[in-house]
Amino acid sequence: MLNPAYDFPIITETVEGAWADTVIRGDPALEPACLAAAKSLVERGAIVISADCGFFIRHQAAVAAAMNVPVALSSLLLVPTLLRELPRTAKLAVVTADSTNCGEDLLGVDDPADRARVVIGGIEGGQLLRNELARPPIPTDVADIEKEVNECIARLRAAHPEIAAILFECTVLPLVAPAIRRSTGLPIYDITDLRRLTLASVS
Repeated sequence: MLNPAYDFPIITETVEGAWADTVIRGDPALEPACLAAAKSLVERGAIVISADCGFFIRHQAAVAAAMNVPVALSSLLLVPTLLRELPRTAKLAVVTADSTNCGEDLLGVDDPADRARVVIGGIEGGQLLRNELARPPIPTDVADIEKEVNECIARLRAAHPEIAAILFECTVLPLVAPAIRRSTGLPIYDITDLRRLTLASVS
């Protein structure tokens, strides 16, 4: 999602074969295409590489190893840091487009005690994911996205009152981050925060 709030130029490159369903479920065959797209971006002048779906985290290591610029493909890279920002008794909620494909292996957390502090909730079955899975994707009304995310967070907080912060995996969700901050009163993090941090270190 190309967020209009960005105040820096963006170069885009399409990863061949990277439809939402193949990225979300984790198709290893996408990795060469990810590397090719990243290489093209660097050749065209990119100073940071990111991605348009948090599930590209599966290709983070390979792309970072092959590029000579910082690579931040997914907001899920923030999970270990955010856990350390919170009290040990607090939990971090990860809101994802599809919780059935967002397992603990994507969180980058080895300590079982820390893993237990991460709760994952998804909006699968909702309008946003259905629209994103279409070929080509169909735009979703922001009000519908906000409703689905608020309902997901309400379920998570009811089951886990210890939640003290929320991380959005999905790159569409920054569109509703300000509204969700207001409605929940909690810190909300997403890919735009990671991108700004990374760009500030090199620009």
